[in-house]
Amino acid sequence: MDWHQLWTIASAPDNVPIVAMLFLMPFFTWLGVRQARQNDRLIERLEGDPQQAKTHHRKVEPWRPGWAKELHVWPYLVRIEFLVAVIVTVILFVWSITLNAPLEEPANPNLTMNPSKAPWYFLGLQEMLVYFDPWIAGVVMPSIIMIGLMVFPYVDSNPLGNGYYTLKQRRFSIAMFSWGFLMWIGLIVIGTFIRGPGWIWFWPGQTWDHSAVVFDKNIDLHDYVATSWLGKLMHLGPILTNRWGKGIFGFIVVSGFFLLGALFFHWLMTVDFRKIGFRPLNLFPRKAFEEKILARTSLLQYLTFQFFAVSVLLAMPVKLILRLALTIKYVWVTPWFNI
Repeated sequence: MDWHQLWTIASAPDNVPIVAMLFLMPFFTWLGVRQARQNDRLIERLEGDPQQAKTHHRKVEPWRPGWAKELHVWPYLVRIEFLVAVIVTVILFVWSITLNAPLEEPANPNLTMNPSKAPWYFLGLQEMLVYFDPWIAGVVMPSIIMIGLMVFPYVDSNPLGNGYYTLKQRRFSIAMFSWGFLMWIGLIVIGTFIRGPGWIWFWPGQTWDHSAVVFDKNIDLHDYVATSWLGKLMHLGPILTNRWGKGIFGFIVVSGFFLLGALFFHWLMTVDFRKIGFRPLNLFPRKAFEEKILARTSLLQYLTFQFFAVSVLLAMPVKLILRLALTIKYVWVTPWFNI
């Protein structure tokens, strides 16, 4: 195990932000969840005592005599912001002094970097090129992600949870955001620590061999099905190798995927995980609060969310698993585009 190489990769100036993010992200996630759980306990207590809810100051910390009811921006908030600015400036000074800037020699067409990697904040897009066509990975998917981030606030019909942390009142929204955020962080980590020369998959601690050659036979889904035992049993080869047959097959698979994905997200919207049971079997217990929020959602809001959720949050990990586990390149093959 070549742990020295892993240290070399992790300590490179380009990768310092990623290493810091791997520690800062769990900490601030824990901090936010901790505050959300405290607020959820306060909400439950006030919901159980309507009289206290009328007089309570709605803060987790108990009221103490002498506390001011209002705090002015100056000097309280401005003082804190000024101290934070000073601390961040000192950190940046120390960072720039101790670590050299990741500058390289002028570009030389006769000497290409291997692996040639984008900046860390674009590594997710570069890793997506492994699983999708360039026009999808570089144009369609980023556009869907950016438009989705702009649209989601308008398709959110839950009026609760604004201005304070809560898990109970924003369970589904937090779960969806965390899912997408962790998925993007995962792509960045893969592109940084696992992709080596030739963009070959090297596990952490495995030596990056510049002469390594991996003979992966990428296969389309219709060919995979046609050559499987089921395809041979049902004589699907002539149908799935036909130009129109494989196009119709891909359309059915993609349409079925969107349908099942929509049902899956609908189940996530309304399910009460605490009531799921197997004796007796109860896989679809509904939560009254989530059903009330869903009832406030218009059909346009619902369909818009389903499109972006299935296209990004579900399609990305499914395509990643298909490519890495089964070396499946395309699911839908047509003369005009491939997915």
